[in-house]
Amino acid sequence: MTLAPELLEILVCPRCKGELEHRREPETLVCHACRLVYAVEDGIPIMLIDEAKPL
Repeated sequence: MTLAPELLEILVCPRCKGELEHRREPETLVCHACRLVYAVEDGIPIMLIDEAKPL
């Protein structure tokens, strides 16, 4: 399951409010400013700073 384009347009990094890069394999959202990777599980982005992994 992939994220809807409408959702990708409004999602921002919860830490810096910056733009996120959507990666498809594995599906993740990447904030280059904070150097954090947010997981996407079953089409749901996990936007918790404590759950993010370093880039």
